[in-house]
Amino acid sequence: MGEEKIGEVVKFFAKPSVAAVKITEGELTVGDTVKFLGHTTDFEDTIETMEINNEKIDKAAVGDYIGIKVPERVRPGDEMYKMTED
Repeated sequence: MGEEKIGEVVKFFAKPSVAAVKITEGELTVGDTVKFLGHTTDFEDTIETMEINNEKIDKAAVGDYIGIKVPERVRPGDEMYKMTED
């Protein structure tokens, strides 16, 4: 499995466990598998829901700021990679 950088964590909200992510390359769709990588962050997750301004969306593109539920803590500056089939 390959991976391509797709975005960067801007903020983390602890109570709902949501990451705010800016999409910097490509596009992301519900159902995609992503990997979060940082100094102390390294885990994979499948996107089940995404939101922009509290409205559910199915697809995000470059320039979008999205909110996604994450199972672990992420930090601003952590990078998000989309897992791809080789």
